[in-house]
Amino acid sequence: MRAFSKLLAPLARRLRLMIGRSTIVLTNDNKNLQELQVTILNDDVDDSIERFQEYGFTSRPKPGAEAIILCVGGSRAHAIAVAVDDRRYRLKSLAEGEVALYTDEGDYIHFKRGRVIEVMAGAKVKITAPEVEVIASTKVTLDTPLAHVTGALQVDGPAAVTGALSSATSVADPNGTMQSMRNIYNGHMHNDPQGGTVGTPNQTM
Repeated sequence: MRAFSKLLAPLARRLRLMIGRSTIVLTNDNKNLQELQVTILNDDVDDSIERFQEYGFTSRPKPGAEAIILCVGGSRAHAIAVAVDDRRYRLKSLAEGEVALYTDEGDYIHFKRGRVIEVMAGAKVKITAPEVEVIASTKVTLDTPLAHVTGALQVDGPAAVTGALSSATSVADPNGTMQSMRNIYNGHMHNDPQGGTVGTPNQTM
């Protein structure tokens, strides 16, 4: 029996080493597969552990995050990371079925129940594309103190403005500009029923 146990000992040792928990020390995101430096077991440091992520999704964890390490064939020389999580920053209290992307800074995209998507950014949301199309069947609300449009603004339907409307340049319609209308009004004269003409208006626009 002792001989049999001795014979199985190397196999048992490999099985124990096949999977383990680790803590991330450093990351290298410049390789085709991200590489991790981690501590395993009794603070043993392993370098250049390749991390396998889901296609189309990538992240760079911070030191102190935790990883599940698989040792292919039970060999620590062929260790790979298959899952990484960080209990310090994970978005918590999600309802069943919800999904979220998050960062340690508190930004997130939260796919909530009721088919609601919530986006939180602490500084800016930037979209770069040749064309952006928003299709809303009922309403689009911009709750902001200022909406800044750097290019032309085209409105195909009626527009209602409840606050003040101002322009730093000319305002025009197909019949001319507002300034040309002012010029005509300020310089116009009326025929005097007694003969001759009446002068320009006392109050100009």
